[in-house]
Amino acid sequence: MSTINLKFRIATPNDAPGIQNLVQSAFRSEDSRPDWTADMKLGASYSISVEEIENQITKPDSATLLALDANDMLVASVAISKRGNLARLANVVVDPSQQQGGIGRRLLEHAEDYGRREWGARKFGLNALSTREQLILWYTRRGYEKTGEVSAFPVEKFRNLDLPDDLCFVEMEKTLTAFPVVSAIA
Repeated sequence: MSTINLKFRIATPNDAPGIQNLVQSAFRSEDSRPDWTADMKLGASYSISVEEIENQITKPDSATLLALDANDMLVASVAISKRGNLARLANVVVDPSQQQGGIGRRLLEHAEDYGRREWGARKFGLNALSTREQLILWYTRRGYEKTGEVSAFPVEKFRNLDLPDDLCFVEMEKTLTAFPVVSAIA
C-alpha cells in the first residue's frame, strides 16, 4: 500500500458541490467488507444538499477540512465544530476509490490537530451508525471510545425503508493526552 501525498485546506462555499458529491458517493458506495457499509438501501437513500454543506462551511466556530491529492483532487473531508471544550467531527468521508490507504487516519489526525490549534480542544466527539460495526472498531483503533450514549437516527427521513427498530448513532469520544505535531503535507 503506497502512501498518497495529501494537502489539507479549509473549505469555502465554492467547495460545497464537490463535498456533496464526495459525501454522497461515500455513503452510497458498496463495500465487500462485512459490517462496513451496513444497509445499502439506507446508504442509497442518504442525501445531503449543497445548501446544508454551505451552512456547515460558513457556520461560526466550525470548519470543513479538505484533503487533496497531488493533483488537487478532493479525496476526503471532515466537518469540525467547537462545542464548549469539545470539538465535534461529522461527515468523515474518504473517496471510496481511495479507501484503505491511510487517508482516513490522516484526515482524523489533521482534524484533531486543527481543533487543538484553533480552539484548544483536547476532547473530540463523533458518532457512527450502530450497524457499522467495523467502522466503530476502526474509530476505536484511532483512540475513540464509546461513551455509552446513543443518539436517535432520523427514521422519519427514511420512512420507505424497513429499518431495524434499534438503529441509532453510537456516540464516541477521544481525549488527547499528548500534543503531536501533524504536518500539513504528509
